[in-house]
Amino acid sequence: MCQISKIALLFCILCFGCDKIPDPPKDRKLSTEFKEYWFDGTAEITSYTLTQARYGEMREGTAVKIFVKEDFSPEEQVKANEVSERTFPVLKLNSTKNFITGIYPYSIMESSFFPLHKEGHATKVSASVQEWCGQQFIQLNNRTNFEMNSHSYFEGEADKQFNLPKTHLENEIWNIIRINPAELPEGELEMIPSFEYLQLQHREAKAYKVSAKKSKKDSLALYALNYPDLNRTIKIYYQPAFPFEIEKWEETMPSGNNENSKMLTTKAVKNKRLKIDYWNKNALNNVSLREKLGLK
Repeated sequence: MCQISKIALLFCILCFGCDKIPDPPKDRKLSTEFKEYWFDGTAEITSYTLTQARYGEMREGTAVKIFVKEDFSPEEQVKANEVSERTFPVLKLNSTKNFITGIYPYSIMESSFFPLHKEGHATKVSASVQEWCGQQFIQLNNRTNFEMNSHSYFEGEADKQFNLPKTHLENEIWNIIRINPAELPEGELEMIPSFEYLQLQHREAKAYKVSAKKSKKDSLALYALNYPDLNRTIKIYYQPAFPFEIEKWEETMPSGNNENSKMLTTKAVKNKRLKIDYWNKNALNNVSLREKLGLK
C-alpha cells in the first residue's frame, strides 16, 4: 500500500470511523434564503387536524410536525452538544400523532435526521407506537448499510437486529420536500415505507415497489407514492415556493388484511403554524402557546 493510501486510511479510521458515518455522494449548496430561515435558532411547528383510520373506523385526533436544524454527531448518530469539525447540520423532523380508539389512546412519534451538508439518505430514522396494549419501537442507522433495530410486544416481532441495503425511505421524503423538492425521487423504484405504517400494519421492514410522481393540485405542489403490492397510496401537498410548507397529506389503504376490506383514507390538514424556540418555552406561563397552535 502506498504511503498516501496508508495516510488516507489512517485518517478515515481515526477521524471518521469508516463504517460509522453515512456516505452521501454530493455536496449540497444551501442558499442564503435557506440559512436565514432554518439557521435562525428556532423550529417550525405545525399542528394538523387529523382524521385517522384505525380498526376499520375513522378517529379524530391531532398531528404535529416539528422541523428544526440541529448539529449531528456522526459516530453516535445523535444531536451534538457542541459544534465541532466532526459534526454536521441536519434538518430534523419530529412527527407526532395522537388519537383515541374506543377507551384507549394511541401516541405515535417518528423522527428523521436528514443531512444538510451533502445529498443522500437520512442519517437516522426512528419511530415508536404506544397504546394501552403495549409499545413498539424501530430505528434505522445509516452506516455501511441501513442498520435496523426493532422491538415489539407482539409475538414474532419481539427483538430484532438486521441490515438492509440502502434505498429510498418514505420517512425522509418529508425532509427532502422542505430542503429541495427537486431531489424527490420519481418513477418506478423501491422504497421502505414509513415506520409508522410498518408497525401499525405489522409489515416486514424492507423495500417495496413504489410509483412516485410529482404534480400540481390547485395552488399546491403534490407528491404521490403508490405501493401496488401494499394497495397503499400517500399524497403530500406542499407549497411550491420556499420554504415549501406542508399543508396537508392523505394515506389510503385497506382497513383490514382480506380482499373484502374497505379502503379508508387518513387525512391531516394544517391548523396552525409557529416559528419558535419551543425548548425554551417550558414554564407554566408558556402553556398559552399551545392555544396558538390549536392544541388542547
